[in-house]
Amino acid sequence: MQDTPLDTDSLIACPVCDALHHVTDVPDNTRARCHRCHEVLFAPKPDAMTRVVMLAWTALILMITAVFFPFLDLSAGGFEQHSSIMDAITAFSDGLLLPLSFAVAALIVVLPALRLIAILYAVGPMMIGYVPARHATAAFRFAQMLRPWSMAEIFIVGVAVALVKVGGLATVAVGPAFWAFVALVVVTTLNDTVMCRLTIWKTLEDRTRS
Repeated sequence: MQDTPLDTDSLIACPVCDALHHVTDVPDNTRARCHRCHEVLFAPKPDAMTRVVMLAWTALILMITAVFFPFLDLSAGGFEQHSSIMDAITAFSDGLLLPLSFAVAALIVVLPALRLIAILYAVGPMMIGYVPARHATAAFRFAQMLRPWSMAEIFIVGVAVALVKVGGLATVAVGPAFWAFVALVVVTTLNDTVMCRLTIWKTLEDRTRS
């Protein structure tokens, strides 16, 4: 008896436990969960691509604002010090600490910005048209690869801890860049919550073939 070949195109693996599932159409505003670990696999929402693109654009604008506007103002003993994110990046630019400056710049500015741009490139053309852009699959894979390395939220938590410790030694005033960075973290988190990755993967695959 000849075995029937397995149609791998109709299968999807759970990203948590690797259990295989047959891909089926999932209605909007419903969730398809893994039968083994109950991880959410698909959670399609109406106009999800529009929301993802709008939130990514908002986060990118907030990133630009956070980089170029004042972040913190410190005053103590008649002296005032104005600092920005660029000042934080270049604070370790001397001697052996230079690699730390590159790491700070990459983790809190460059990689988050590249991830947002990759999401916009992968999802944006599908929002306004049917066919995805060239290499959209590679761009979305790149965005997912950067996700663990985008540490803007870790930076803002570190700043909050530092403000608590410095508050008793100097007068601290937060600038517009601080609030822009806080909003950036919130918007990025909301974007990751709205974005159903497996749905985007399936949409990219289906529209690339057609």
